[in-house]
Amino acid sequence: MLKVDGLMAGSSFILTVTDVKQFLYCPRIVYFTYCMPVRRPLTYKMVEGEKQHDETADRERRRTLKAYGLSEGERFFDVHLRSERLGLGGLLDMVIRTAREVIPVEFKHSMAAPGLNHKYQLTAYALLVEDEWERPVRRSFVYLIPLKRSQEVPITSGMRTFVVTALEKMRTMIDHETMPPGTRQRGRCVDCEFRRYCGDR
Repeated sequence: MLKVDGLMAGSSFILTVTDVKQFLYCPRIVYFTYCMPVRRPLTYKMVEGEKQHDETADRERRRTLKAYGLSEGERFFDVHLRSERLGLGGLLDMVIRTAREVIPVEFKHSMAAPGLNHKYQLTAYALLVEDEWERPVRRSFVYLIPLKRSQEVPITSGMRTFVVTALEKMRTMIDHETMPPGTRQRGRCVDCEFRRYCGDR
């Protein structure tokens, strides 16, 4: 166990940035993934999202950085990240490196502003980028594919602490195989591929 921003972060096994996002959307998704491994069906949204991601990355290579308010910078795509210190790994859509900073960027096939789970997903990526690139991350971006525009997401110390706490909660849940309560937002259950495994939904 080790300390990150005053909290303990275990690294007995590697969690993913997607786990962080899913845990905040509904913690049962992470529970089913690790404690009751079931075959996760491939949905239309997943297939379409992957297609849009690939097309956006191809176009992004030819664009300027104007969408991010930058005049210069080097782009890196599909960046594999892993931190034994955090017990966390992930595949980030893009990193922009300038003379002053490194910036994580996530492509989203959505017209809606990023929700809390997406903001903490970006925070998890920021922690990984800092470990891998050894430079501080002050902000990140979500690129909204249908709107062809980006939205800046600041990375704060409070957000960092929240992510480390979430990682600890996930590890405790998985270690004890304790099924957590489902999301309070029942609307999320309608299209959930794990819904049939929840007896109370």
